[in-house]
Amino acid sequence: MNHRKQYNIKITSSRTAEREFPKGKTGLLFCKDCNAVYYKKSWHRSLRAYKNLREDLAVAFSLCPACKMIKNKQFEGEIIIKNVPEKNSNDLTHLIEAFCHRAYERDPMDRLINLEKTKDGFIATTTENQLAVKLAKKIKEVFKKVDYKISYSSSPSDVAYVVLTFKQF
Repeated sequence: MNHRKQYNIKITSSRTAEREFPKGKTGLLFCKDCNAVYYKKSWHRSLRAYKNLREDLAVAFSLCPACKMIKNKQFEGEIIIKNVPEKNSNDLTHLIEAFCHRAYERDPMDRLINLEKTKDGFIATTTENQLAVKLAKKIKEVFKKVDYKISYSSSPSDVAYVVLTFKQF
């Protein structure tokens, strides 16, 4: 007979997991700035997909996490683009803005905070680190002659830093 000893171990989630995934709020929460709506434990662009809209739901107004980040001058993704050829400058800005607009259409928390032109390129900041990484990969896919390096900040923070460099020929 093979008997296994059972241990009474309580598994708890880490402090950061509790902070990152808090309990969902009830009712509807509207963002004061961008009019995003919080329901069913996530932020949405509108109430169009909300099927169980009742008149007795609690309604509150606040800032969504993306608007709070923008207001506090915080970001989770930064892309530094170097050696941009002048002939590709307009196409690059259009690609960045269109890509981030499509991401915003899917999830209102994915936003381009700022796109700043520097003397030899651009600096783009985003509200989500995954958006910055996906945007960098898209730029590499479109322009081909681009090298990129992705680095992440240390543990409590989750900021992604991407450096894109156009190859000169």
